[in-house]
Amino acid sequence: MALLDGVRSPADIRRMSLIQLMELAAEIRELIIQTTARNGGHTAPSLGVVELTLALHYAFDTPRDQIVWDVGHQCYAHKIITGRRDRFGTLRQKDGISGFPKKSESEYDTFDTGHSGDSIAVALGTAVGDRLKGSSRRSVAVIGDGSVAAGMAFEALNQAGCLKQDLVVVLNDNEMSIARSTGAMAGYLNRMITGKMYNRLRGDVWNLLGHLPEDLGGKSRVAARKLEEGLKNLVVPSILFEELGFRYIGPVDGHNMAEMIDTFKRVRQLHGPVMVHVVTRKGKGYAPAQKRPEMFHGTGPFNADTGVPLGSAGLTFTGAFGEKMVELAGRDDRVVAVTAGMCLGTGLSDFREKFPNRLFDVGICEQHAVAFGAGLALGGARPVVAVYSTFLTRGLDQVVQDVCLQKQPVVLAVDRGGLVGEDGPTHHGVFDLSYLGMVPGLVVMAPMDEAELAAMLEFAIGYEAGPTAMRYPRGGSGSQPRPSLAPVRLGKAEVLREGDRGCVLAVGYMASVAGRAADILKDQGLGVTLVNARFVKPLDRDLILSLADRHRVIVTFEEGVLSGGFGAAVSRLVERSGKATRVAAFGLDDRFYEQGPRNWLLDQAGLSPEKLADRIKAEVQRTKD
Repeated sequence: MALLDGVRSPADIRRMSLIQLMELAAEIRELIIQTTARNGGHTAPSLGVVELTLALHYAFDTPRDQIVWDVGHQCYAHKIITGRRDRFGTLRQKDGISGFPKKSESEYDTFDTGHSGDSIAVALGTAVGDRLKGSSRRSVAVIGDGSVAAGMAFEALNQAGCLKQDLVVVLNDNEMSIARSTGAMAGYLNRMITGKMYNRLRGDVWNLLGHLPEDLGGKSRVAARKLEEGLKNLVVPSILFEELGFRYIGPVDGHNMAEMIDTFKRVRQLHGPVMVHVVTRKGKGYAPAQKRPEMFHGTGPFNADTGVPLGSAGLTFTGAFGEKMVELAGRDDRVVAVTAGMCLGTGLSDFREKFPNRLFDVGICEQHAVAFGAGLALGGARPVVAVYSTFLTRGLDQVVQDVCLQKQPVVLAVDRGGLVGEDGPTHHGVFDLSYLGMVPGLVVMAPMDEAELAAMLEFAIGYEAGPTAMRYPRGGSGSQPRPSLAPVRLGKAEVLREGDRGCVLAVGYMASVAGRAADILKDQGLGVTLVNARFVKPLDRDLILSLADRHRVIVTFEEGVLSGGFGAAVSRLVERSGKATRVAAFGLDDRFYEQGPRNWLLDQAGLSPEKLADRIKAEVQRTKD
């Protein structure tokens, strides 16, 4: 990688010829493939924007000019050419560089991003801030065709067109968000590609008129603008962005370096809001990713030669959810699924194949997904809204107002609850037990293993009194199949073992971990009562108070923030009952957790089997003393 070894900053690429830039793009792609094959990561998104990244840094004066990457999962090439090439092998690893833009890593990372839809708002804000202090630097937002359909993106576009600030929005159109983009906006962008001839004609005529004498040229341009208004209404769908106040340019071939560099150099001289429509191919340059871009959106380690994933994870919570959804839909034609651009990630691919008319992918629009689910329930369906925990926060208002306040029987399947590992703080789902538990009328459950997830989902589908939420982590429980499973009943916990030295109340996956901790303590001659709480809301009040009568200490464990969480609810219940039993609550501290292997993160948080055993033993000893 002769060229790449000499790149320490974008200033180095600005000295390269076009041929060298194309060779550099090939070297960057190879480094991305080899690194993500080893570490996992967002392979296809970053492969699709290599030329786009080089062209942006070539044409704009970064880091003075600011680039805001929407979501940020396509930033690998950006990181490589902005001084992190030597550390790129640590991508997504403990103490390594992040898989998303991170201001603490580099001055070239303008804004920490990990969720979609905010880039235009942020770039507009920096543009206004620069104007207020008299700065002339440029602000650029790079947003995908999946993200631009999000409500927040349109809110920002609306204001940008009104403020008329110097803002460049680069629309990276690869017909994919995470999966293939759906909805009217996707079709609209496809139609815009047919307007390429018109845009070139408009540019040529505009430039030609500019060479006429000033008095004649100005009048001609006024006439041309009137003619243009009539013409574009007939032949160019780009009118939407132009009516929002943007000058639309494109579509531009996102893998044609010369065309993009020329376009961005021209755009840098324009004033007001400009939309540059760039067409790319997700996974470009790597056949397995081009063939299966959804699978390669985010992967674990894989064989770089074949693209085949390494290792077998066995049954996971997500897999168990997908299997049960297919089973329930086969028995009840009211069951429908809603996902926000995450069909594969939420385990609904088989459901989509078997029940295509009952799977609704709304794109990266969680607010709409939840409200749409409320409407489906109102219409008599039994909707299951499958969404990652960290993304559900965007739909919290709809959970409160549209679902819970109106007691709609919507099932929220909250995947990736807890610490997710290498994706880091933007993706850890650590707040859900607290924010869901605070909403009146919402039943909140957390299964300890895959079999219990299936039983809870069946319970949720059959629960007619109102909404339910079922929260589960990434990966599998690692537990052996249980010989029997107590039926899931509203607000009822499950006693897994009896002991006289203390009581452990754990929720969700922590009940599995606590079971392994109890085995460690048993070998040390310390027997504890272990309860799988199952429900965060409503709590099993009768059981908890009876345990408080029998034990001097109750230790709670949860893979979520302690503030407003499961342990806080148990402590409040026991305290209000007037019982002398002490409640020791353990979970995640009040901080953002960085990236790293999931098991390592759990251990650091004191939630591994060994750390749980130590904590239980210490609390029992403290009570005894």
